[in-house]
Amino acid sequence: MNTSEQLKHWMRPGTLQLQGLPPLSLYIHLPWCLKKCPYCDFNSHEWSATSAPGQPLPEQAYLDALRADLEAALPLIWGRQVHTVFIGGGTPSLFSPEAIDRLLGDVRALLKLDADAEITLEANPGTFEKDRFKAFRAAGVTRLSIGVQSFNDAHLKALGRVHDRAQAMAAVEEAAQAFDTFNLDIMYALPGQTLAQCEDDIRTALSFKPPHISIYHLTIEPNTVFAKFPPQVPEDDDAYAMLDRITELTAEQGLGRYEVSAYASAGHRCRHNLNYWQFGDYLGIGAGAHSKLSFAHRVLRQVRAREPRLYMDKARGGDAVVSVEEVARRDLPFEYMLNALRLREGFNLADFSARTGLPLSAMGEALREGLQKGWLVQEGSWVTPTERGFDFLSDLQSLFLPE
Repeated sequence: MNTSEQLKHWMRPGTLQLQGLPPLSLYIHLPWCLKKCPYCDFNSHEWSATSAPGQPLPEQAYLDALRADLEAALPLIWGRQVHTVFIGGGTPSLFSPEAIDRLLGDVRALLKLDADAEITLEANPGTFEKDRFKAFRAAGVTRLSIGVQSFNDAHLKALGRVHDRAQAMAAVEEAAQAFDTFNLDIMYALPGQTLAQCEDDIRTALSFKPPHISIYHLTIEPNTVFAKFPPQVPEDDDAYAMLDRITELTAEQGLGRYEVSAYASAGHRCRHNLNYWQFGDYLGIGAGAHSKLSFAHRVLRQVRAREPRLYMDKARGGDAVVSVEEVARRDLPFEYMLNALRLREGFNLADFSARTGLPLSAMGEALREGLQKGWLVQEGSWVTPTERGFDFLSDLQSLFLPE
């Protein structure tokens, strides 16, 4: 099926009635890392394990593939404005500032990108060198997200990170100088971590006055080294105590918890992630990238080839997508709530219908149950998770699973 036929296929009449298309974001996946962390289940590939010794990253070949991938996808998003760009990985900061400059130049040449678009780049302290972050800013990146995870050398070693405390602090210091808005990724409930050590990590992070922090509970994901060799992690009660202390300390600094794992000062919420959580659209390009795209009568998901070299071959041939499926009508309420209920402020009922194309009756029974259990509150057309609902978020979201 050629591109024109695909477009006609997705534009045909259907049972959903979307009132308009949601905001559109672009996600770009750069898949390589210096080292694969034992807890990581992302599509990341250790460069030294997939290349000859001393061989440089195939920056230009991968950028060629990304451009071809984007060009092939254009008919599906033709004429739509792109509001945010997120360059994730992997470790995108392994790519040179010159490569990022070329990448963003290709994006601007092919897409209708907002003049004030938020453009985020993920970076790790292990790829940090003096003035590198400033060069990314000069290339057009507006927001840096730094994968610090911890400032404790023992915990960094347990997590398999390639940086140490000193490198993390130097990287964050330069980010604070180079960017008006930046994010720190911090993890808690780490192997052997105490409440005092968790508090020390958060206090150290806050000393740099970051406008945004993403804080994640270490989880043991399937198909990771930690799943095969599980570390000793804090008990649930200790982890809850850590989260309570994190929320207290961030609030003292003026960072509001606007999403389950995200804390930000006024004006510094991550617009790209907000679009995900508000069930907006996103085009994903790069190895293993996922897309969610809306049409007048349906919502579709795409997945691109996962292995980087296979992806490059297929993308250059205009055939990077390996899986396309229409989201079933019965699954849309859960998919919407899986995202929207992560937000502290919840969602507007009108937005549910606008983003899913469904009547409110499609999730009425689950909504009533959430209200009865005290996990949700409703004021007018606005629905918000309660503190208890936030604590039992998975249970709350599961109310909306199709029967």
